[in-house]
Parts: sequence; C-alpha cells; structure tokens
Amino acid sequence: MKAKLTILGCGNSTGVPAIGNYWGDCDPGEPKNTRLRSSVMVQTDKTTLIIDTGPDFRQQMNGADINYIDGVLYSHAHADHINGIDELRVLALRNKMLIPVHGNKETLGNLESRFDYLFEGGNHKLYPPVVEARHIEESQFGVVQSLGDIEFIPFEQDHGTLQSLGYRFGDLAYSVDVHQLDDKAIDVLRGVKTWIVDAAGYKSETNPVHASLKTLYSLNEDIGAETVYLTSLSLAMDYQTMLGELPAGFVPTHDGLIIEFEC
Repeated sequence: MKAKLTILGCGNSTGVPAIGNYWGDCDPGEPKNTRLRSSVMVQTDKTTLIIDTGPDFRQQMNGADINYIDGVLYSHAHADHINGIDELRVLALRNKMLIPVHGNKETLGNLESRFDYLFEGGNHKLYPPVVEARHIEESQFGVVQSLGDIEFIPFEQDHGTLQSLGYRFGDLAYSVDVHQLDDKAIDVLRGVKTWIVDAAGYKSETNPVHASLKTLYSLNEDIGAETVYLTSLSLAMDYQTMLGELPAGFVPTHDGLIIEFEC
C-alpha cells in the first residue's frame, strides 16, 4: 500500500531560529534552515496519523491544511514533543470524536498527569474529554500494531535520560529522540529503505541524549537503509553546509519535505 510521510517540523527543542531570532550557525537566507519543532504526518488514502504534538502543532496543522486526524503516536514526553497536545481539543470537538493517543507507559503517564483534563474532562460540561489513552505495552514492542489502515511497529530507543519510542511503517522508519539503539531496535529497523533519524548530536561525541553523525553511520551499517534523512536539526546544523559534508545516502530534512513509501 502506498503512503506518504510529511515532515511537519525537523528542528530540535529550540527550533530555528530560536527565540530572539537567533540563528546560530544557520544561514537565515536559506529557507530550509527555518525549522519548527520535530513532528511528522503519515497518511494513506484513508488514514492520517501524527507523531508528536510539539509547541508548533497548530501552525503545522494549519500549514498542511489538516482538519482531521485518526490518532497520535508519541515518541516521549519531553516538552518539545508534547506541549501542543491541547490543540487536539479543537480537532476532537469539531469531528465529534475522542482522538486516540498512543505511547509507552512513562509517556502516557506523564501526559495523563500534566494534561488530565484532556483525558478526564474539565470541571464543567463545556470541557469534555478529547483524547483516549492507548498504552503500548512492553510486550507490543517489535510487534505489528495498527491505526486505521496504517500498520506500525514500535521499538524502544535509548534517549539518555529515558526510553523513547521509534516507529517503523513498512519500508520506512522514524526515530526521534535517540542517542543509541540496542539489538532489538536494530532488528526491527534492519532492511528499511528509508530511515528518518535524530542527528542533533551532530559532530559531538559527548552529547548524552542525541546521536552523533558517527553513531548514525555505524548504526546504518547494520540497518542498511538506502537513504537516511537527518532530523532534530539544531542551530549548529546549516542546511547547505550539511549537504556538502555528508556522505552519499545521508541527507538533511527540511520542513515540508514529503517522502513516499510502501506501508
């Protein structure tokens, strides 16, 4: 089945430019350096799902002209990946549905604690529940799940301070935020044609929570992706500079990029 993935945002936690119009090493004259916080949309003819609802989520949905989604997959509960969750309220009320939100135990526990009114409803009938928790248990890691007609395989990732979830869809996979992968994750990823992965560690070998380019080169020797798209791009990662320094098969993403794949 044919599907497509849209990069709604490929920036790290600050976005580019950061607040105060700080561009770091990124050329403000290059449009592909303008980056919202990391999020993607996966679509077939029948189903639309989102991975992560960061603080730019409303802007991302409006930019893509999306007024209905079938559900959300969460990678983890850091602010730059969840703080737009309240925007689901409008989509749920307009479409008269509870929106399924999927994540591991830690992520959904965090969401249910911080945004309890979205799950349980507020203290007035004007504020009904708008989301429904769908826990991804440990026994489901590495096992095919589905949302609408989209099948996905969740897998654990080491993000330094916590375990995040990556997701494989057919011959494509999406990995944010990640510092390192174990053998189980590599087994899930092995053989994908397209791998979209956190590269915020860039050239640093001491970053404790994000993968460096050196780590990604090594991991892909086992995974074997034909194309590795780098995401979670920071203020240190200028688009044109990266194009000139990356080896064949590795390319930086940019907001609005559409990748077609077999799901």
